[in-house]
Amino acid sequence: MTPSQTTHHYAPATDLVEALKNGSLTSTELTQALLQRIREHNPQINAVVTLNEEDALAKAAEADARLARGENTGPLHGLPLTLKDTWEVAGMTCTAGAPALQNHKPKRHADVVKRLEDAGAIILGKTNVPIYATDLQSYNKLFGVTRNPFNTDHTPGGSSGGAAAALAAGMTPLEVGSDLAGSIRIPAHFCGVFGHKPSRTLVSFRGHIPGPPGTESQPDLAEGGPMARTASDLALLLGVIAGPAEREQTSWQLAMAPAKIESLEQARVGLWLSDPLCPVDEELTEGYRQLAGKLENQGALVSEARHELLSMAHILPAYFNLLGSLLSTSLNKSQRRQMKWIARLEKWLHLFGPVTAHIGEYGRGANQPVYEWMSWSETREKMRARVTELFEEFDVLLTPITPTAAIPHDHSNPVFKRTITVAGKPRAYMDQFCWIALATLLGLPATSVPIGRTRNGLPFSVQVIGAPGMDLTTIRFAELLEKQGLAGFQVPEGF
Repeated sequence: MTPSQTTHHYAPATDLVEALKNGSLTSTELTQALLQRIREHNPQINAVVTLNEEDALAKAAEADARLARGENTGPLHGLPLTLKDTWEVAGMTCTAGAPALQNHKPKRHADVVKRLEDAGAIILGKTNVPIYATDLQSYNKLFGVTRNPFNTDHTPGGSSGGAAAALAAGMTPLEVGSDLAGSIRIPAHFCGVFGHKPSRTLVSFRGHIPGPPGTESQPDLAEGGPMARTASDLALLLGVIAGPAEREQTSWQLAMAPAKIESLEQARVGLWLSDPLCPVDEELTEGYRQLAGKLENQGALVSEARHELLSMAHILPAYFNLLGSLLSTSLNKSQRRQMKWIARLEKWLHLFGPVTAHIGEYGRGANQPVYEWMSWSETREKMRARVTELFEEFDVLLTPITPTAAIPHDHSNPVFKRTITVAGKPRAYMDQFCWIALATLLGLPATSVPIGRTRNGLPFSVQVIGAPGMDLTTIRFAELLEKQGLAGFQVPEGF
């Protein structure tokens, strides 16, 4: 596919970059086309919340002039793209969806943004998030609700929901999300695009909100990563944004392990598709089983994965404890007391409605002293060491991402009283954190790959998890699925 064979707004980024470099497309033309696309479709979707139109057009003109002068160009030369409104871009508002930050204009780029601009990319605008990126739906008092292009009655997910919706609506060729509790993988799953949560600390988090503006440390559990409409575009963007933080570049250099597989016939595929603590809609499970059968027909070795770590009862206590500990930094004393009561009353919470398994550890984590955190962290590290045993047997592990496809909008409060419907029965809203927990807790690479549609037309994805540091293997597996017609983005009706 080339830009001449399709409209610019749905062309792969790899094709657009090639067209920009060979002169068959100018950066100015592409920037104007995407701005027009945003004007046309954003009122319906509300994905893009800030535009940098004048500056973007000026930088596009300069990119075209540099190419005409024969100057060296980077891997994203002249490519306009949007960014999740949690990454700081110098001179551009960065709110993280919070009224307290509505006038925050950083003077310094986030490390990710500097890498993008050094590669030749042009920041076109910012995409919507929940307040401080702390929900699985994207809405806030500053910018309102972002809607799913496949069905506007449903959420595109969060916290990178604006990013995923903008990709699905053809308003940007690439996005950079961030993922603490599935915030890349879940929106990609809900919107039928590709997303990749990288291995631990592969991408610098400096210049991301939250934490507070000016934070230098890398937060526990959280990672930044690429989002796109093709798997090869994930690889292109990861190659740009991965690497040491700016201040550490004199100490180490990036050397990602190459993909272990080059054909589906070579692939050893493990399946973990069900767990009694977090049921999944049968429609999705059937889709995963059908994919497994198709992989076997392609010659892949596919089998049920067996390992002590492949158990929600084993994974969730540590995950929720460390998650609660991290997020406690943003809680006031009253909120911490509420978390303490959730922990104390865990055995009785089911009397008030569905409860996610082991959620009491979230409340305990929010209030624990540092020596208890260190004990849980060491437990996590021992698990991470053991997970390598699993990947001696398998190249990739396939799992669900959430129990359902995109859920209807639900902004009711308090959040812990919200429910989702799984197989016709109410389940706790926080169940949506369960299937992403393994890769987050253990710092594993995980790629969200769109593989089908529900009967109601909503996309759904499979999670492809790899061994620590094997990011190019999970992305390569996604590319191979796409190449064989077993996965891929589909344009939503009306776009």
